[in-house]
Amino acid sequence: MKMLSRKATFNSHGQDSEYFLGWEEYEKNSYHEVENPNGIIQMGLAENQLSFDLLESWLKQNPDAAGFKRDGESIFRELALFQDYHGLPAFKKALVEFMSEIRGKKVSFDQNKLVLTAGATSANETLMFCLADRGEAFLLPTPYYPGFDRDLKWRTEVEIVPIQCFSSNGFQITESALEEAYLQAQKRNLRVKGVLITNPSNPLGTTTSRDELNLLVDFITSKGIHLISDEIYSGTVFDTPGFVSIMEVLMDRNYMDTEVWKRVHIVYSLSKDLGLPGFRVGAIYSNDGAVVSAATKMSSFGLVSSQTQYLLSAMLSDKKFTKNYISENHKRLNKRHQMLVSGLRNTGIDCLKSNAGLFCWVDMRHLLSSNTFEAEMELWKKILYDVRLNISPGSSCHCTEPGWFRVCFANMSEDTLNLALERIKAFVESSSSPNNNQSRNQCNKNQRRKSFTKWVFRLSFRDREASER
Repeated sequence: MKMLSRKATFNSHGQDSEYFLGWEEYEKNSYHEVENPNGIIQMGLAENQLSFDLLESWLKQNPDAAGFKRDGESIFRELALFQDYHGLPAFKKALVEFMSEIRGKKVSFDQNKLVLTAGATSANETLMFCLADRGEAFLLPTPYYPGFDRDLKWRTEVEIVPIQCFSSNGFQITESALEEAYLQAQKRNLRVKGVLITNPSNPLGTTTSRDELNLLVDFITSKGIHLISDEIYSGTVFDTPGFVSIMEVLMDRNYMDTEVWKRVHIVYSLSKDLGLPGFRVGAIYSNDGAVVSAATKMSSFGLVSSQTQYLLSAMLSDKKFTKNYISENHKRLNKRHQMLVSGLRNTGIDCLKSNAGLFCWVDMRHLLSSNTFEAEMELWKKILYDVRLNISPGSSCHCTEPGWFRVCFANMSEDTLNLALERIKAFVESSSSPNNNQSRNQCNKNQRRKSFTKWVFRLSFRDREASER
């Protein structure tokens, strides 16, 4: 008799992706400036640590919030006792106001249309449960965040059909790409229920243009389907052009009283903009009351703790703090982004022009031995094992072209980033040299063949938090 469910034993989690496999190798040999200076540097973690001092400074100045006090009196009992799944009104109010502030107050949000979830992973999966049934599909532009293969598909059994985008136009979404993806879904006998985008894009680090957003609105209108805009990186836009929310486009087109208004949904989180992935704070925003009602009920499987809500409601209600944080965070992201881009350029490596996010989309096509994904894997393994950097290969993001990699820059110190750039420079120089240590590489290849083969095919169901985007 089978003792476990099909879900528990079926390898559909996506954990065997190179995106997650690189994490396993990093955890075996993590870099530390003192204890393990030759270890693997983590450049696969999209985490914002650049403005953490601003958060710590606020906490020091506001001890009551962290100590669960109100006007000097403890409210620990109030927070510790049962809270329903609708969330604390004060926090929801502060959160929608923060969302509006990030968007330059060009749009406003109704806290009654907001559903709190345990991070963006929970928000995206909950929307899949609300909008699609098993065997139905959502269209996603490539390249896309590798975790979506888990977040959108694993438990919901919803299918992903890629919208193929290319470097020739900066991986922008086109009408022909949308129509082709829709046609491919029909050929697979899949009913398309919607399109999901990340804006700004993960892994591209670019904002979706107003033209692309209008194109998407036209497309979902003509097809009668949903649009999910994952705007988890909306507060990381550090350069022009500025961020345009899908809600702004709908309002500009006066779609407020249309059916399309109800079919557009936003996902948000504080994991990237505030750098608080461990707090597990996410949200769904929808103009469809039925979606809000269903998602609220489902949120009981992944709630945000009352203590977390209380602390963050106090922080986000401090408008002087939020204004300064947003401005300073943008400056620091821009500086760190330029540091990575210029450092790579000095080694002969270019990046896609970007203006947002915690990473760059790096072009290493000229370092491939051939224009194939097999060659991309060879290069990735060299960078992981020999250069000792964990970066995310484009194939794990379903990129259509081999040789692109996502490289994160905001989860480490400047010294660590400089060391990473030094390692890359040494690698590129040795690779271009006539005597490029071929014998050593062959030895390493033979030494690793057995362990790598075993590693790739090992089934793993150990969950990773989506905060590691």
